[in-house]
Amino acid sequence: MPAALPPSTAQTTTEFKAALRRQLLAARRNIDAPTRAAWDADICRHIVTWWQTARVDALGVYWPLRDEPDLHPAYAELARLGARLLLPVVLQRDAPLAFASWQIGEPLVKDAMGIAVPAHQRLEAVPPALLVPCLGFNKQGYRLGYGGGFYDRTLEQLPRPATIGIAYSCLAAEFGQDGHDVPLDRIITEAE
Repeated sequence: MPAALPPSTAQTTTEFKAALRRQLLAARRNIDAPTRAAWDADICRHIVTWWQTARVDALGVYWPLRDEPDLHPAYAELARLGARLLLPVVLQRDAPLAFASWQIGEPLVKDAMGIAVPAHQRLEAVPPALLVPCLGFNKQGYRLGYGGGFYDRTLEQLPRPATIGIAYSCLAAEFGQDGHDVPLDRIITEAE
């Protein structure tokens, strides 16, 4: 019987990232409610401060899932200040994200992937800036998502929007990037 060959680098990277995703999901799930609420409030303040400098007219936001930071207070304040908010919409599984205009209080429905999207999808061009949820992130500004590649495909398009990763600081991790990964312009956590 021949000796087993070592796994390829791609398999090793894939397996490592899968294990890291499980570890980071567990860490995020284990943040207690009072800490999470305080961190979410800090992240919301940092987002509003960033927007007051950037002043983009439209901003791609996200509806939180899997214990992601809840940014609804920031969304309310941004809308009050005049920012137009757009939620990501998956139109095809292996395609870039589309974006639908959304106003706070408008009805949402779950798409085929279980993600909340505006019930009345008024699709618009990719906004000039996106808040991108991060499961994890590294010092080089790369994010670790859930592995679907939706944001990576979206960021490959030109013109590329400004990208602001959103994560808790405890989710900083060391991992390499793949050829299709696109670094974020900035990462906002509760700490900075």
